[in-house]
Amino acid sequence: MTDPDLTPPRRASLELMRAEAADELEVLIEERLRAGEDPWEFMEDLPTVDELVVLILRAESIARSGIAHTGTRHYRVLRQIAIDYPPLTRAVWRLLGSERHRTWDALLPDVS
Repeated sequence: MTDPDLTPPRRASLELMRAEAADELEVLIEERLRAGEDPWEFMEDLPTVDELVVLILRAESIARSGIAHTGTRHYRVLRQIAIDYPPLTRAVWRLLGSERHRTWDALLPDVS
């Protein structure tokens, strides 16, 4: 049985969530380009569309429960996202990886 605080509520289809995430990434890229940043320097720092979808679902879980995620809770929530949305499994495991190679990785709690 799953914890209701961990289980993401069923939202729109995965395709729609991906489209929304792609739109959000386009806005972020445009803002950084207009600020004069070099895309060769910042593109690797941005999450992929699927990673952004996972982060959005994770944020919704935090908002719903009202509790910030500890390392264990973070792991459980992301694992539940992978179970509920199998196409996002690779993105979930990338976010759970111990390697912190992107600027925004530092915003995620350490799961060790």
